[in-house]
Amino acid sequence: QVQLVESGGGLVQAGGSLRISCAASGLTVSNADMGWFRQAPGKGRRFLTGVSYIDGSRQYGHYGQGRFNISIDSAKNTVYLQMNSLKPDDTAVYYCAASRRGHTNPPLYASDYYDYWGQGTQVTVSS
Repeated sequence: QVQLVESGGGLVQAGGSLRISCAASGLTVSNADMGWFRQAPGKGRRFLTGVSYIDGSRQYGHYGQGRFNISIDSAKNTVYLQMNSLKPDDTAVYYCAASRRGHTNPPLYASDYYDYWGQGTQVTVSS
């Protein structure tokens, strides 16, 4: 059974940085396409960034470009999202997702490409 567990969320001041984690079990993150999304109250789920396991290429959504970065620690079977220069608008629940489909040039921005989702971790950015 695949489980993704996010952690590391919390309260951070505007301008600060935060790294959140996604620990996987039942799935090897280095053999899966991984993505990060977020959802703010009253808004849809937004793609931030993702990585293809086929070639290691990364994709960035509008909200993740320039400030957010995805990385993988294979030894810990964990995916990270490093967030810099945080703004109050970044306040949301952050989700990691995984797909074993292994498409070349995968649509990492598409939420329906993913088969597994974590429960989310709340990030709140104060002004």
